[in-house]
Amino acid sequence: MNTVSSADGTPIAYEETGDGPVVVIVNGAMSTAADAAGLATALADAGFRAVTWDRRARGSSGDARDSTPEREAEDLAAVIDGVGGDAAVLGHSSGAVLALVAASRGVPVRALFLSEPPLRFGVDEPAADLAERLQALVDAGQPEEAIVTFQLEGVGLPREMVDGIRASDQFAALVPLAQSTVYDTNLVRVASTPSTEMLSVGAPVAVLRGAQTFPMLITAADRLADEIDGAELVVVPESVMHRPDPAATARVVQERMLPAR
Repeated sequence: MNTVSSADGTPIAYEETGDGPVVVIVNGAMSTAADAAGLATALADAGFRAVTWDRRARGSSGDARDSTPEREAEDLAAVIDGVGGDAAVLGHSSGAVLALVAASRGVPVRALFLSEPPLRFGVDEPAADLAERLQALVDAGQPEEAIVTFQLEGVGLPREMVDGIRASDQFAALVPLAQSTVYDTNLVRVASTPSTEMLSVGAPVAVLRGAQTFPMLITAADRLADEIDGAELVVVPESVMHRPDPAATARVVQERMLPAR
């Protein structure tokens, strides 16, 4: 993987796949660049240079204590600059929130593709002290409890689903990402009711969602597309239960970014 330095000096690792116009993928919570490999391959097959990266406190990237959403926006800016300064951005889940926040803060993007951003618009928001409690668990050497608490309170998964994840082989891979749950919680908290700047970004915006996904995400996607002037709502039937289908998602980007062949 290649590395760039963010504005605060934090090293951010990224990888490139394919050749063509650049699309930077921004992952959601509890994921790393490797989790977007399928989507990157689909974008490369569709004629793009796909860029995956580890957000701070994940994978091969570094971290800085008490990082903020503004620092994460600077990370995205550093990645875009590192791959040539001209890119569309495809964000999924909290990654979609980060993409929108970054664009609202002046990070240059050619186009925004926002997949199922978990915005609540002030309805059923997590407890205001969730990030602080997650940080306390991490600091106390209880990353497993931080992951579980985030899944229950931040994401809103049912207890039986969380218990199943904890008992599965995949849970061990989530534990090293515990610090990032603090950052995702703070990110979504500050953006959950989008600001005027977020609703008036200059780049073209497409909001993507599956036909079958969590009801809160349907409401969020539909409302965000309605409130951003000129935004397009794209329902992707192949994407099911908050899992973007790589080929179908790449096709959405291709149809809007590349001339008809």
